[in-house]
Amino acid sequence: MNPPEGFAEFVAARGTSLLRTAYLACDSPDEAEDVLQSALERACRNWHRLRADAAPEPYVRKIIINLAISRARRRAILRFIPTHSPPDRPAPAASDVELRQVLVDGLRILPPRQRAVVVLRYWEDLTESQTAQILGCSVGTVKSQASKALVRLRAWLGEEVTGLVGS
Repeated sequence: MNPPEGFAEFVAARGTSLLRTAYLACDSPDEAEDVLQSALERACRNWHRLRADAAPEPYVRKIIINLAISRARRRAILRFIPTHSPPDRPAPAASDVELRQVLVDGLRILPPRQRAVVVLRYWEDLTESQTAQILGCSVGTVKSQASKALVRLRAWLGEEVTGLVGS
């Protein structure tokens, strides 16, 4: 089956950006690739529904986020391991590469919905209303989820690293 007109061009132009979004929304690079593949498959099947003047990227991004949240929920149900307290984690040196990895690791401690909000708001640099539209929720929900996520990330990162990224 040949892809619909314009789909291959879209994937070639935006595939890397979409993979980055999937990677940040998932727990591993392998899972991100699976989520992106599934999202592109769904988008290809429904490509005819997009209006000619509509931008397909928000549509595909929403599919990615929804798939990542669904997978995380399934994983949480399948491997519920209670811990009494989080392990101690020393603040690493603050080179850009190391800080980026610490932030990506920090995303993994967030619940799926909070992770999706942080990725879309701060990594993809979308507005609150754009984020709300992609997630299918209110702007207030985006604000509260972002606030809760930032509190949790700041606590996880510790004061030393938090001072480097700003409050």
